[in-house]
Amino acid sequence: MTAQEKHAQWLIREAQKGRMSRREFLGRSTALGMALSVGAGLFDKAHAATPVKGGHMRLAMGHGATSDTLDPATLTNGLQWVVAYGVANTLTELDAQGNLVGSLATEWGSSPDARVWTFKLRDGVEFHNGKTMTAEDVIASINYHRGDDSKSVGKPVMAAVTDISADGNTVVFTLENGNADFPFNFNEATFGIYPAKDGGIDWKAGGSGGYILKTEQPGQRYEFERNPNYWKDGAAHADSVELHSITDPAARQNALITGEVDCIDRVELKTLALMSRTPGVVIEEGAGPLHYTFPMATKVAPFDNLHLRQALKYAINRQEIVDKILFGHGVVGNDHPIGPSYRYHAADIEQLEYDPDKARHHYEKSGLGDIEINLSASDAAYSGALDAAVLFQASAKAAGININVVREPNDGYWSDVWMKKPWSASYWGGYSTEDTMFSTGFAAGAAWNDTQWDHPRFNELLVQARAELDEGLRAEMYREMQVILRDEGGNIVPMFANEVHARNEKIAHGDLSWVRGFDGRRIMERWWMV
Repeated sequence: MTAQEKHAQWLIREAQKGRMSRREFLGRSTALGMALSVGAGLFDKAHAATPVKGGHMRLAMGHGATSDTLDPATLTNGLQWVVAYGVANTLTELDAQGNLVGSLATEWGSSPDARVWTFKLRDGVEFHNGKTMTAEDVIASINYHRGDDSKSVGKPVMAAVTDISADGNTVVFTLENGNADFPFNFNEATFGIYPAKDGGIDWKAGGSGGYILKTEQPGQRYEFERNPNYWKDGAAHADSVELHSITDPAARQNALITGEVDCIDRVELKTLALMSRTPGVVIEEGAGPLHYTFPMATKVAPFDNLHLRQALKYAINRQEIVDKILFGHGVVGNDHPIGPSYRYHAADIEQLEYDPDKARHHYEKSGLGDIEINLSASDAAYSGALDAAVLFQASAKAAGININVVREPNDGYWSDVWMKKPWSASYWGGYSTEDTMFSTGFAAGAAWNDTQWDHPRFNELLVQARAELDEGLRAEMYREMQVILRDEGGNIVPMFANEVHARNEKIAHGDLSWVRGFDGRRIMERWWMV
């Protein structure tokens, strides 16, 4: 690096820290030989990356329903996660680079066999109700997802925990078997920490997050004010936030273009190129674990028939759906949830391809005869879900399989259709580890096991892989699990989709996390108004 380049980088750092005015920056950069326009662009970029306190942030998401609650045990969609992260903190969290960092826990460690884990808690954290957080609050918040009576989506993730105890300001978890990834679980919004109350938790009072919920209208909008006693420096910058549920893609994009909101998720991909030419609109995109699915209830006829499931896996043209629904903003899936962003993604296993002859062969082997199979879909599942279902219907017809696409209403889709109808369109935002993804969506009896999956060998591998500390052996186990789901599972995963959001120039951010949309769902405390 030349002396000039080093000096230019120093100028940018000084501007980012607010130590240099625009006039001084332009004067110094011109002295270095930069064109005035180049210097102005560098200053604006550096200045935009500097968090600013104050302002009113307006967000809109293509998620949400009137049946939504903020009960951490039942956080179903992305909007609920954004709200949960806004009002409550977790023990750990993922930074923009995917590293696990401390939040309410300042440090953690385990026994050599990864069976006993200790988490040291942050001192002086205050809940929205004025109570100071203690180890008892953490224990109550995690126990909320445990026990025979729990209906929590987090129950299977915590199933291996045999005991939780407090040692002063440290919480000790004892597991039935080792789990090398155990601290990653506490990044999930499901495991937000709330004040203990009457043997449970008072989640309605909010947690210790950067924002206090002032208005709650499920399926419409949420309003927040900044928590004046927030413990985290350099976070929760806006004075107030509005979060709108706008499930119609055209209405959501129009809200951004007309200035009603500052940022939207789930940008309509078929109009993305046109929208990117709109003055003042910035499109941002990244690849993560988001995937779109067609889950079949494997214990409900006719989907309890393995040959039918295999027929449908060969009857879908995945590449066509990626091309026509994602317009290239994603990759083909292989009927399991572990995509390219995961550490143990098995890239070497054979990709299932569209093959009408194989589909017809398995359909004949099913012995079901000439039946019509209902596939429920709505764009509430994801933008283009209905069109994807129609494409599936057409490709299956060439194999002699009759799929009837049932167009379901958007509102109430997650409460009345998903996991209620035996075959539907769905999506998964994914998780930070393979174990959390498999435990949440495929463990026998899990609340979100939307295919009713219960496979002896898969169940055995799930426990073994979680406890295996040898990276090579663990990779082999996760590979076998991916193969089992591809060949026998009830989930058709046609594609992994990039996260795409659009913002105006009134809102800014630092490095982005793509583990989920809207900056890992932590947009409220990470972004700011400029």
